[in-house]
Amino acid sequence: MDFNHEWYRQDASDNDASLHRPANEEYAFYDAVSRGDIDTVRRNCEMGRFTDLKGIGILSRDMLTNMKYHFVITTAMITRSCMDAGMNMEQAYHLSDFYILKLDTIHNIQTLASLHTKMVLDFTGKMQLLRKGPTSKPVTACIDYIYTHVGARITTDELADYVQLSPSHLSRLFKKEIGMTISDYIREKKIEQAQHLLKYSDYSLIDIANHLSFSSQSHFIQTFRQLVGMTPKKYRNLYYCSNPSVTDKKQP
Repeated sequence: MDFNHEWYRQDASDNDASLHRPANEEYAFYDAVSRGDIDTVRRNCEMGRFTDLKGIGILSRDMLTNMKYHFVITTAMITRSCMDAGMNMEQAYHLSDFYILKLDTIHNIQTLASLHTKMVLDFTGKMQLLRKGPTSKPVTACIDYIYTHVGARITTDELADYVQLSPSHLSRLFKKEIGMTISDYIREKKIEQAQHLLKYSDYSLIDIANHLSFSSQSHFIQTFRQLVGMTPKKYRNLYYCSNPSVTDKKQP
């Protein structure tokens, strides 16, 4: 991993030399962690955003100390986001304390970056489990499948084949454990993803509708209004960039 020490030394002498990153990027990352979105969080870590020094703000003239300060800030923000999303307070604070205490043993940025990756994936994995709740193996497998294929057209027959149960048996089991039909659950997860894209990306309504495999833009708008109580356009007007985005700009 390439760290630009020379740039940091020059910029540290002038706190106004570099603009900070857009706040929406930062908050969207916290949002992804609190939603248990492992793929997005892992992709962010692989991009090396934590160790990209430009735009993060200079809190110390020593580069490693500066990164440690930002680690503490990130951990604190993730802890609060996860508690707000339902993580037990003691569990959240225990994780926060555990990782921040490890900073005492860190003496280089590479090791710090590895600790950051471990920390955010730990929080994200626990949030993913929390959102699933206790379910049987077939239902858990269906939830995982829906989560990873939310952009596709998913049918009950497809899920039944995936878990090797009859469609009728799976439908009854899913409704008993989750409290809603499979089709309603799929629709809810698609709209949750649509809300995220409306808040944290610039994609058009038709792009979002296509990405989530709605039959048409009008079908997407109708479904969104039924579940959220307002149109996607109004939702975006109210909530756009209220938090930051790590959404891949190449594809929703």
